[in-house]
Amino acid sequence: MAVGAQYDSTHVYVAPDELDAFIQSFTATFGGTPSKQATVSVLPVPSSTEFQYVWTPVGTLSVFAFLTPIPSPFGQERTGYLVTDMDQALQSARAAGAEVIVEPFKDAIGRDAVIQWPGGLKMQLYWHFAPPKYPPLETIPENRVYVSRDAADSFVKDFIRFSQGKVVRDDRSADAGAIGSPGQTFRRISITSLFGNMQVLVTDGHLPYPFGHEIMGYQVQDLVATLEKAKAAGVQILSAPYTTSDRVAAIVEFPGGYIAEAHSSAAPAPIQ
Repeated sequence: MAVGAQYDSTHVYVAPDELDAFIQSFTATFGGTPSKQATVSVLPVPSSTEFQYVWTPVGTLSVFAFLTPIPSPFGQERTGYLVTDMDQALQSARAAGAEVIVEPFKDAIGRDAVIQWPGGLKMQLYWHFAPPKYPPLETIPENRVYVSRDAADSFVKDFIRFSQGKVVRDDRSADAGAIGSPGQTFRRISITSLFGNMQVLVTDGHLPYPFGHEIMGYQVQDLVATLEKAKAAGVQILSAPYTTSDRVAAIVEFPGGYIAEAHSSAAPAPIQ
């Protein structure tokens, strides 16, 4: 049912007066091109939003700046996953343990629905009348999912069944400095599928700010250079770069309030 990671967009909600600043800042940091801005109705109930796609080498965004109050549960879904068949996708999601919290509805270019997984993760599924064609990404972003110890195994099993993906890493003693608690450990599960990459972060919920607020992680070639571009574009560094065994990562906040992780591969240890 998946099409490719370049079609899986992160849903970003900002205030109308912050829309331009956010998009300019994000593209100045990561590169990319925004679509033309449009004022549209995209929900199954009366509403209006300014909307723009943003295509970047590190991931695709759907940016909403609502001009009306946002009807529940919209605004809580973090991603939109393109599927080849909406009815089949929902049947598979239900069979895998998800619940459909917004039944399918039509918009101007296709159909949409919202599902929720054990542990509370919400995501949109969408299908287009005319299939879109986007170039492959240079790096695939990571959906960063924080779950409790109680829900972790159920969520992973269910999402793997739905996505036809696989666990590529299950580290039960990962360095918790990566989530703001150096000297401690936590469980980190890495999943890959045609929908993209996912980091499942299993914690006790004792998370210092800003950890848990970031919903996506973006891989870059040079984190230091990226952070310099980000700061020049008005981005705040909320958590300074921290190096673990496989990456060096920082948490940043863009104008408009969107919080994300950015990381690059850690330099290999010198040969002794």
